[in-house]
Amino acid sequence: MQNILSLGGMHCASCATKIEEALQKQKGVESATVNFANQKAIIAYDEKLISLKKIEQVILHLGYGVIKPGEEEFARKQEQETWKWRFFIALFSTLPIFVLSHGDLIGINLTLDHEINTIAQIFFTTIIIICGGTFFVNGFKSIKPNMDTLVALGSGVAYLYSMYVAYYLLQNIRGYTVHDLYFESTGFILLFILLGKWLEFITKGKTSEAIKQLLTLTPQQAIILKEGKEITVPVDQIQINDFVVIKPGAKIPVDGIILEGNSTVDESMITGESIPVEKKKKDKVIAGTINQNGTFTFKAQKIGKDTVLSHIIQLVEQAQNSKAPIQSFVDSIARIFVPVVVILAVLVFFYWTAHESFTLALTPAIAILIIACPCAMGLATPTAVMVGSGLAAHKGILFKSSRAIQKASEIQIVVFDKTGTLTQGKTEITEMHTVHGFHPKDVIKLAAIAEKKSEHPLAKAVIKAAQKAKIEIPDPEKFQAIPGKGVIASYLHKRILVGNITFLKEKKIPINTIEEEIEKLVSRGRTILIVVVNEKIIGLFGIADLIKDDAKEAVTALQNQGKKVILLTGDNERTAQTVAHQLGIEHVIAEITPEQKYEKIKELKKEGHVAMVGDGINDAPSLAQADIGIAIGSGTDVAIEAGDIVLLRNNVMDVVHALNLGSYTVRKIKQNLFWAFAYNIIAIPIAAGVLYPVTGWFLQPWIAALAMSFSSVSVIGNALLMKIKY
Repeated sequence: MQNILSLGGMHCASCATKIEEALQKQKGVESATVNFANQKAIIAYDEKLISLKKIEQVILHLGYGVIKPGEEEFARKQEQETWKWRFFIALFSTLPIFVLSHGDLIGINLTLDHEINTIAQIFFTTIIIICGGTFFVNGFKSIKPNMDTLVALGSGVAYLYSMYVAYYLLQNIRGYTVHDLYFESTGFILLFILLGKWLEFITKGKTSEAIKQLLTLTPQQAIILKEGKEITVPVDQIQINDFVVIKPGAKIPVDGIILEGNSTVDESMITGESIPVEKKKKDKVIAGTINQNGTFTFKAQKIGKDTVLSHIIQLVEQAQNSKAPIQSFVDSIARIFVPVVVILAVLVFFYWTAHESFTLALTPAIAILIIACPCAMGLATPTAVMVGSGLAAHKGILFKSSRAIQKASEIQIVVFDKTGTLTQGKTEITEMHTVHGFHPKDVIKLAAIAEKKSEHPLAKAVIKAAQKAKIEIPDPEKFQAIPGKGVIASYLHKRILVGNITFLKEKKIPINTIEEEIEKLVSRGRTILIVVVNEKIIGLFGIADLIKDDAKEAVTALQNQGKKVILLTGDNERTAQTVAHQLGIEHVIAEITPEQKYEKIKELKKEGHVAMVGDGINDAPSLAQADIGIAIGSGTDVAIEAGDIVLLRNNVMDVVHALNLGSYTVRKIKQNLFWAFAYNIIAIPIAAGVLYPVTGWFLQPWIAALAMSFSSVSVIGNALLMKIKY
């Protein structure tokens, strides 16, 4: 069993790690992945050993929330509002503290008694401490230190030390003045951390806009026909086989097939294709797409979670919630980062206490605690993945996981299937030859009976020819599909075999009587389909399948990027070579079975990272074996299930776009990680005081807090810049 839970109250990457580790310790939990960027957890568990309620209790016990399905956006906005008001309360409390402690710097000279000054600073700072109370609660209740621990320690030490000084000031004990108070440091530290959290929630909200837009595509209500009358009902009340009426400008609520009427439909939000698609009787319509100017009635076939739109949303969420392999490296660093920072702060404090003074040593120690930022590291990968997968979805490209995104950037070899992938898959019988005195219509009828239950594009060509000749096609009594070879069927005591040359040779059926015809058709680049009845050849078809318009452009683009392009097909060598020549593909592997395709992909992986592009049921094993399986969306459900990337638009150029977008996303991840690590490598030594011997100053804690807050926001901002290019 697998569940996705929306969580609340996570403040940093350490929170995500903490929840993961706690869940993985539970008996029955097989795996737990927590994504800090989108506040979600994917949990696989055995229902016999642990319940979902128990899992939720573990999360709640850790101090985090579990948000009910459908309330995620409301909860996110509510938490964003909470951080906003905390920030503004802290802001209006910090300003008086600054005036009371350093008013002379901005020309404000207060003549307040030092006792009133001190009490006022305590009052306003305590308000700020309450605003940032979450950091103290989460920071100190955890056995393992996290980012909240660093904030709580840094601001807490400054506050406690200031309270210590305040005691002596209020007792009128000489040796201390209001300038010895650190209340303004506490105030500014928490103020800028609160600002950073508020901005973080705003920017993180923008990374998940793709999901939000997809969720708004389905209308709330729809019109259905009941006893000949049009009735408006909520979309969730539509049942399979209901008749749904679509008027001009209306959104289509569920998937179905048109019964009457025609129109054009804008499918851009689903497929990324901007040109409206013409729809007529028997055409399929997809939930979330928008009708243009016609009116039609369709029968509901898929509702709720079974619609194409729901599957797209599930795939995008799946990609955004998963962890890229590169994230494992970051997680391993994040686990030890905070403890190391705490130890370093203590060592720096003792060093400067020994060389300067106790009071002076507080500044670098607090600055180190505050400026260290595991959040930026934790956000680097998931934010880029969220934006990248969202952008891809808008272009009709679905990455099933963040692993697929990372692997797409590593591809060196691209292997294409031919039929339905590089070619249109809309095959037609262009030539026909009969033997043994059989009438052409009889050959077509017997072939159509055998192919009636097949999903292969070549089968559709046979069925189309039978329909064109107005031939009735009975159901076969028995049917068996042999992937990559052909079909075998039984009808009225006839054993019908329809397949390629390889299939006939395997069945030991001689083809010498039709070799001359085969040679003629192959020389024209035709695919050969031979019809056999009771072990005797009765005819053969020459089938043409036109190359897709963008296939050559895609092949050229991949080759220009230095990738090796291979055509891998079960079709005959001559036809394969003809197609390859037209597309400029040098490497061709033809006349192989699905099992041989699988083995060939396995062999090619020794040369480099391999992407396999296919659409047919016989491509599923190869798609699964490749480093990345790219499934053409118009293909079978089996191929789509096996693929790591799904192309909804059925365009070959989208293979190029998918690999490029994967590379671009990984480049952004590496940029984010570079800046996150570089920030800490540079900032921590400066905070520790390496410049003090030269400059005579330490980095002030409030500046450290400002820098830390904006490091996280900058990482998210860098990910959002991806939207400019795509």
